[in-house]
Amino acid sequence: MMKLRERDVSATRPPPDEADLSGPLERDGRAAMLRTVGAIAVLVVGGVHLQQYLSGYNAISIIGPLFVLNFAGATAIGLGLLVPVARLRRVHGLLALGGIGLAATSIVFLLISEHHSLFGFHEYGYRAAIVIALAAEAVAVVTLAAYLAARTRRS
Repeated sequence: MMKLRERDVSATRPPPDEADLSGPLERDGRAAMLRTVGAIAVLVVGGVHLQQYLSGYNAISIIGPLFVLNFAGATAIGLGLLVPVARLRRVHGLLALGGIGLAATSIVFLLISEHHSLFGFHEYGYRAAIVIALAAEAVAVVTLAAYLAARTRRS
């Protein structure tokens, strides 16, 4: 006769609602925190661009549509970075690069429009929306670059 052994509870998998979705890279939380802060900063950048578009930039040719594209891109990148699934690690890296590119390009275009004409548009002064956008863009670049560095060090 066969003996039945009691199953060791510690060897069983956790139920899906308790599963660790972060993967080995982010178990200590630092990389996940950097990714999350970067994602929120990118979403703020997009939100500011949408708000500015709706408050008058929609009347400016080329610049208005670029503000909408910035919002759409920032929304896709930010939400993608907030998904905590280990299988998306490679995608998270690409999204982080996209977030850095989006934020850095926004900074550069703003600085150009402050000093020269950009697509026929010239920006004057630093309103609250511009300061918020610049701060969010800087935070996005720094945190997402740190996230990529943490990923690279761990791999």
